[in-house]
Amino acid sequence: MVILLLARVAQCDREAVTSKPPDDVDLQRICSHEVNMSPGEGSPLTISVFFPAFNDAESLRVLIPKTMETLRTLTRDFEVIVVDDGSTDNTPEILQDMRGRFSSLRVIRHALNRGYGAALRSGFQASSKQLVFYTDGDGQYDVAELRDLVAHLTESIDVVNGYKIRRADSLHRRLIGWFYRGLVKVLFGIRVRDIDCDFRLLRRPVLDVVHLTFSSGAICAELMTQVERAGFRIEEVPVHHYSRLSGRSQFFRWGPVTRMAWDVVQLWMRLVLRRCGADPPARRQVPG
Repeated sequence: MVILLLARVAQCDREAVTSKPPDDVDLQRICSHEVNMSPGEGSPLTISVFFPAFNDAESLRVLIPKTMETLRTLTRDFEVIVVDDGSTDNTPEILQDMRGRFSSLRVIRHALNRGYGAALRSGFQASSKQLVFYTDGDGQYDVAELRDLVAHLTESIDVVNGYKIRRADSLHRRLIGWFYRGLVKVLFGIRVRDIDCDFRLLRRPVLDVVHLTFSSGAICAELMTQVERAGFRIEEVPVHHYSRLSGRSQFFRWGPVTRMAWDVVQLWMRLVLRRCGADPPARRQVPG
């Protein structure tokens, strides 16, 4: 029985790794020419979208046109930012080509790879709109599901956080993710169900309150711990998770994992032991 169970787990693991977004062929078609759509009329939304990216050239070739297509159904007032965290592949060339196609695309480049958290901090700092959305540049989420997040951002909600319906990663990555989520919940008392689902929509006042310092993946725990502590209201929305469109993850290596583990310890000492970080605002105002 145990052998059969392990065989089934291995089969599911292979299916998760090889699965592709259902509209991958259509995305490639969109990427082959400049998308020319009519922007949504009369929407009051202003949205910054950014992607931290490291050696994600082929994914960005698909992701950026899809993002433009999605945003133009939501609002006229948007910007798309890619934070190139010192890529060594042809990401700079792909981004240069995309900038020629889309005037609303901005690129921030780190000369050296500074880490996932550093890329997020650069993206948050560069974002200028009232709503800020980010997800990873590897294409493991369908950016079109941003529409679902926007639909759940009612006047009483400050952050819409995605959670993965089913994680399309290898078995050992799913186990690491399960352990990390449990550890963060115990250490910081975080209530959000999927801390490492980087598919988030935040209002500008949230970013004005939280103080982000880490350059590793620990920044997600740093962000959401302060969001919950400050009393901002969170809505959680299920989102699909797919295998990478290309390339390999740069996170699940000994160096980044060790660095993040140490940062989590430091974060616990700062936020829990010394009780530093975001405090509840005197008066929280939610823009209409």
